[in-house]
Amino acid sequence: MPILTRDEFAYIDWIRKRTPAHPRVRIGPGDDTAAIQVSGDRSLLITTDMLLEGSCFLLDQAGPRSVGRKAMAVNLSDIAAMAGIPTAAVVSVGLPRQNGRAIAEQLHEGLHEMAKMFDVPIVGGDTNSWTGGLVVTVTLLGEATAKGPVTRAGAKPGDWIFVTGPLGGSILGKHLDFVPRVKEALALHQWVDLHAMIDISDGLSADLHHLCEESRCGAVIRSESVPITASARILAERTGRTPLQHALTDGEDFELIFTVAPEDGQRLLDSQPIEGIQLVHLGEMISAGYWIEENGERKTLEVGGYVHHLESGFPESLPIV
Repeated sequence: MPILTRDEFAYIDWIRKRTPAHPRVRIGPGDDTAAIQVSGDRSLLITTDMLLEGSCFLLDQAGPRSVGRKAMAVNLSDIAAMAGIPTAAVVSVGLPRQNGRAIAEQLHEGLHEMAKMFDVPIVGGDTNSWTGGLVVTVTLLGEATAKGPVTRAGAKPGDWIFVTGPLGGSILGKHLDFVPRVKEALALHQWVDLHAMIDISDGLSADLHHLCEESRCGAVIRSESVPITASARILAERTGRTPLQHALTDGEDFELIFTVAPEDGQRLLDSQPIEGIQLVHLGEMISAGYWIEENGERKTLEVGGYVHHLESGFPESLPIV
């Protein structure tokens, strides 16, 4: 019997149920990166992202260089979400046959530009050509700090929920030109005890919900606390949706959502210790429920954001190993 929910998250859940435990695997499918024990107490972090022309970018509008920057940056953002240190990358590309060499050279410039910003060598990969559009996949390796990786699963009722920057309207440019919060995450990891963290790729309401699911908690955020970009306000004038709706669901902000104990949260608010960003207290983790408070009234926070939909379900008949 097929799975009725036909999207990428149903597929990920399907895979997780069929992925056996392994003694070297500290974190498997379902978080921002995997974590593999390689020696001592340190973990190797591994993440990969594929960008597809027509789905993730429009090549004639973005240009190959910006696509290269984004392909590297989205993986760096996953390492940031674990408060890890990026160490090396491999890149695989499927190049259009028409003008493929020129596209490849500009793509590499963008990949290298972003990798160099974080001292990440590109150590290899694979190159193919075909009659379709540009496809680029980056696999990034990283190292957990001595404090260990920060997962999505450590939030607790009573935790304060923070975000590292304003949200919404990324389609007006930020989705292609952002700096992943690697350095900010490492600084926060040293400053306070981070209970859980995730980067915002699908949208605030969707990604906070992922964190809630993994932590088996609920959340309540205050609408007036959600930081909104100027781009979200501009976009709202064109779409008829509110700036808040854009901030909650647009996605590809690549800011970090994290939770901390209230005493650590108050320290962060009082000191604002991370240069260049304003940490914002959105709300609190609770035992159950998913809410937004608007004008003192608590309403269900609808989960919205970008989802890759699939045209057919996945068979349930395969064995769970």
